Amino acid sequence: MNAPLPPEVLKQHLIDPEICIRCNTCEETCPIDAITHDGTNYVVDPAICNGCMACVPPCPTGSIDNWRLVLKTEAYSVEEQFGWDELPGEKALPDTVSTDAASQGEEAAFQASSDGEDTDAASAPAAFSPSGATIPPWSAAHPYVNLYGHKTPAVATVVGNYRVTDDDTDSDIHHIVLDFGNVPFPVLEGQSIGILPPGTDAQGRPHHARQYSLASPRDGERAGYNNLSLTVKRVTEDHQGQPARGICSNYLCDLAKNDTVQVIGPFGNTFLMPNHAQANLMMICTGTGSAPMRAMTERYRRRIARGTNGRLMLFFGARTQRELPYFGPLMKLPRDFIDINLALSRDAEQPRRYVQDLIRERAADVLTLLQDTNTCIYVCGLKGMETGVLDALRDVVVQSGQDWTILHDVLRREGRLHFETY
Repeated sequence: MNAPLPPEVLKQHLIDPEICIRCNTCEETCPIDAITHDGTNYVVDPAICNGCMACVPPCPTGSIDNWRLVLKTEAYSVEEQFGWDELPGEKALPDTVSTDAASQGEEAAFQASSDGEDTDAASAPAAFSPSGATIPPWSAAHPYVNLYGHKTPAVATVVGNYRVTDDDTDSDIHHIVLDFGNVPFPVLEGQSIGILPPGTDAQGRPHHARQYSLASPRDGERAGYNNLSLTVKRVTEDHQGQPARGICSNYLCDLAKNDTVQVIGPFGNTFLMPNHAQANLMMICTGTGSAPMRAMTERYRRRIARGTNGRLMLFFGARTQRELPYFGPLMKLPRDFIDINLALSRDAEQPRRYVQDLIRERAADVLTLLQDTNTCIYVCGLKGMETGVLDALRDVVVQSGQDWTILHDVLRREGRLHFETY
């Protein structure tokens, strides 16, 4: 079972371009920079990859977990991989290579891959562990993933498209409802889908999918219907502030009722809410990062009558109140149902505050939740908020005389601290 591969054979790590949604998770996770990308594909450099498996568990689609046995002299180059639209089939090894040894090596490698998907962050080298967990909460429902791909996307119909920020703000955020009719598309709170925008890129290739988190609970935006909702911000400038038109965001924000869209997925098997009755949720988000928090909150709201909810605590950041999506509906939620903390960074009537500032201000209540083993923490928003949130949580714990390093490790290992940033 554990026989090594013949010295002339390589178990080459490849990324499936048909499933990959270009989220950049693998490249950020790889500890030795073996993964790179161009405008079309993410690829693995066979001269660098050492098969450490650090990139496999965080991948939301499973596209990263593909392997081919090849002669080392015939390994697929980075340039070849950039040109792929789909993975190549298996190559037949020469008769001079011991097929038994090769197949045993492949089976052993596959076992390592499977085991890697079940391990938590603590099993990976500490320097390369993600900030959050790589496993879901123990009571989370089983997710379905990759039911529809680029070649066979599901088709959904737009049944609603509403702006959820004030019209006089530059932050144009839309709540978009997609109905799947008779097409099975089961989802859970915390999962995401891919949207295939129409048209082609500068090279004449179809645009690749863009990923969006669900803003609705598992039983639909309208309870009992086969639909879901997204929170989409119209992109009009790049990260440097230069004018730039986001291909998919503008496409989605301009959709009208009865338009149809192509959808792939669903994706995600770790950023999932717990199901057990006493579970508490601490949700920390900014902007459109509110989508999964809305989904989880609505799931809890629909269970109020059953009396099976734990505590909900929300830290929500935006520039101003008018740029905070879902502000009106959020304010209508009962205060004994959810503890809402708004951080406005550009409000003329008060000092700038960010979500990490509010976490410190509410240190006593945050600490109570952190010490409860029924609490799960979810962070969603811009990548830059990760450090600030972690620093604030650490300060809350350290000021109470406890060891944050130990608690942080426990939260990750038990699937109770999750990040989804971009």
